[in-house]
Amino acid sequence: MSKLTKRTAAHGVAALVICCFATAAQAQSAGEEMSFFITSVGKGDGANLGGLEGADAHCNELASAAGTSKTFAAYLSTSMSIDRSTDPMTITNGISARDRIGSGPWYNAKGELIANNVADLHSDNVNISLQTALDENGNPVNGRGSQPNKHDILTGSDSAGHFSTAGGDTTCSNWTSNSEDGSAIVGHHDRVGLNDARNMVSWNSSHGSRGCGEEHLPRSGGAGLFYCFSTD
Repeated sequence: MSKLTKRTAAHGVAALVICCFATAAQAQSAGEEMSFFITSVGKGDGANLGGLEGADAHCNELASAAGTSKTFAAYLSTSMSIDRSTDPMTITNGISARDRIGSGPWYNAKGELIANNVADLHSDNVNISLQTALDENGNPVNGRGSQPNKHDILTGSDSAGHFSTAGGDTTCSNWTSNSEDGSAIVGHHDRVGLNDARNMVSWNSSHGSRGCGEEHLPRSGGAGLFYCFSTD
């Protein structure tokens, strides 16, 4: 075989290898379509999201505009309610955010794994940080040190993703209130202290907001943003 023939054959093999790698990369990318994001904007009325239905609709409108056909649900819990007018009084359990979001796995807009399943999402395996908790367009969301700070992400949940049993308003009247009197549990997408077990899941349960209105949420670093997870 001549040198030219050998060189041509070698180039052919190299091209085949590159092609195979490219095909594999494309297949991997196609299998990691965005299935998690933080809303780039809120609904515009503080924590009054129009209930869970309004929040889910907002997730899907943003996702569709970003080019995905997946179905999304907002990571939000509702509060337990007590009707004391009945005898005995009627207690209605809330809805837990973790029960609304499908089974995973979930990837951000850049194809980075957030969590394999619901258990991982609520464990130290969760990969939610300032670098990975992106909006639907793949952009980072302002955290500590940025102006304005937007790290208060609405959840209404405890650290395990369940509705809160702490008492009081923890969901701004089940996401229908924009008053100054109410409050909602928020998490921090820019969580810190990753070696401290107490902070491992603070992405979804850090503290209560200082009111529910558009003008109240920024008091502690919020902008009415929330997490969206694909249920597909």
